[in-house]
Amino acid sequence: MLLGLNDLAAGSVAVFGRPGGQEQRAHRLSAAAPGVRLGHAVRGVDLVRLGLDGRRWGVPLPFAARFSARSRAERARVAQAIERVGAEAYAERPIGECSGGEQQRLLIAQALVREPRMLILDEPLDGLDLPSQAAVAALVQRICRSEGVTVLLVAHDVNPLLPYLDRVLYLAGGRAAMGSVGEVITSETLSSLYGAPIEVLQTGDGRLVVVGQPEAPHQHGPRHVLR
Repeated sequence: MLLGLNDLAAGSVAVFGRPGGQEQRAHRLSAAAPGVRLGHAVRGVDLVRLGLDGRRWGVPLPFAARFSARSRAERARVAQAIERVGAEAYAERPIGECSGGEQQRLLIAQALVREPRMLILDEPLDGLDLPSQAAVAALVQRICRSEGVTVLLVAHDVNPLLPYLDRVLYLAGGRAAMGSVGEVITSETLSSLYGAPIEVLQTGDGRLVVVGQPEAPHQHGPRHVLR
């Protein structure tokens, strides 16, 4: 609904004071689903460029594309987006040769190349090992804080994200709780949402960890597959 893809059954939705969908059409909202499968032949830099011209039909003529002012400006924007996510070292590689964490960074660069005001991420840590989860979460937080980009993300596993979040909208059992991490991620609040005992622990370095969270159907993982 924020992107204008679905209609509201009731009520209204506004993004930066405008109806949902208008900001997306103005290229100020950008969405990414880093869990999708990527082709092996496409280079990282080509994937990022699709964020600019993925809706245009055909292949640009090589000489015209190389020397036109528009093409030079687009190449500069692609290079800047790659630099923003720290992917310069592997942007020229085929995407299939990049690690999961490297692919996530390139997909985030693809979403950033239009310089949106809001970045919407679907399961940005899905399928990553623990070090890559921490690196991608820290990257998203840096983009938010240093560049003033609002980040809205969806995740089933909240634990890797908790140190990096400003606010949480937690959905469970047909109910919701919204507030700061300290307000929402408590044993009392989550147990009430799930209707089952949920324990929230605090580690020695102050991090919160949710324990006993029931398994939910996972859109991008094997739990979603019926056997």
